[in-house]
Amino acid sequence: MFSGIVEEAGIVRRLVEDEGNLHLTLTCSFVNELKIDQSLAHNGVCLTVVNIDREKAEYTVTAIQETLDRSNLGKVKVGEKVNLERSMMVNGRLDGHIVQGHVDQTALCTSVTETDGSWRFTFQYTIDPAMAAKGYVTVEKGSVCVNGVSLTVCDSEKDHFSVAIIPYTFEHTNFCEIKVGTIVNLEFDIIGKYLSRMMQFK
Repeated sequence: MFSGIVEEAGIVRRLVEDEGNLHLTLTCSFVNELKIDQSLAHNGVCLTVVNIDREKAEYTVTAIQETLDRSNLGKVKVGEKVNLERSMMVNGRLDGHIVQGHVDQTALCTSVTETDGSWRFTFQYTIDPAMAAKGYVTVEKGSVCVNGVSLTVCDSEKDHFSVAIIPYTFEHTNFCEIKVGTIVNLEFDIIGKYLSRMMQFK
C-alpha cells in the first residue's frame, strides 16, 4: 500500500526488453536502503526490486506486458524522471490517500496553465460506462493518483478533470516534465470503487 506522497523523482538509466517484459534500471538517493523483493511505486505502478547494484547506485525492476498495456512505463525513455515511493509503513501517517499501486488506465494531458505561482493541469481519459459504474471515475474534491502523486480533483467532468500543483510538487516530481500531449498514469480512488461495487448488489 502507498499514500501517493512521492519521495523522489528517480532517473531512468537503462531499458531492456525481454520478450514481453521490460526491465527498467533506475537511480535514486535511497538505493542503498532498498532490498531485493521490495515493493516500490514507479509513476504509481507497484513493481518489485529484482536487482541492486550498490556501486553504481542503481536498481532494476521488471514490468510485464499487462503493466505496459495499462500504464505509461512502456513509453519512458532513458534520462527521464520517474516518480518513486516506497510502500507505506504501518505506523506512518496517511498524508495522501490510500493508493494500491495498481494503475487503472492512462490519461492525456490537454492543458497546462500557470496561475499565481502554481500550475493547473488538465487530463482527459477514455470513459467506459461499465467501468464508470464500478467507480473508475473522478469526483469533485475527491482523490486521484496521477503518476503516483496523490492529488485533489477539481473541475471533474465526464471524461476529464484538473488538478492544481504547488511549486514543491512541481519541482520534486516529474510534473515538471509533463506538458500537453504527455501520457500519465491514473489510479482512481479505491474507496469509490468499493462503494460503487456494493451499490450493485443492493
